[in-house]
Amino acid sequence: MTTLTELHIGDSLHSIVLDPVSRLDLIKYAGASGDFNPIHTIDEEAENAGLPGIIAHGMWTMGNLAKLFSNLYEIGFIEEYKIRFKGMVLLNDVITLQADLIEKKEDRYFFKVAATNQSGKEAISGEVIFKVF
Repeated sequence: MTTLTELHIGDSLHSIVLDPVSRLDLIKYAGASGDFNPIHTIDEEAENAGLPGIIAHGMWTMGNLAKLFSNLYEIGFIEEYKIRFKGMVLLNDVITLQADLIEKKEDRYFFKVAATNQSGKEAISGEVIFKVF
């Protein structure tokens, strides 16, 4: 695997493909986060809200996206994390997480990040600044 310091502008960190989103994933996240909005766990409530079915918590997707940097925490930390929610994540969606290096400045690495579904539609996109110690 390429180390962070060997990356060039346009290179990507390793992508992560998550297992299909399950109801259990969302129930566990609801318990961990305290977000018990029923649109995330109960089909009828989601449909009553005009949704196509239950949807994942946006923060569940955002938290998973940060996993791209987990193997780098020995050498630095996420200094800034900005995202925009762009689409819904539904049950059984397969989410791919990606981070592309767009700029380097001294001890900071700027990444464009995104989580896309199996159809290539972005659920979230944004930027991470990773600072090396």
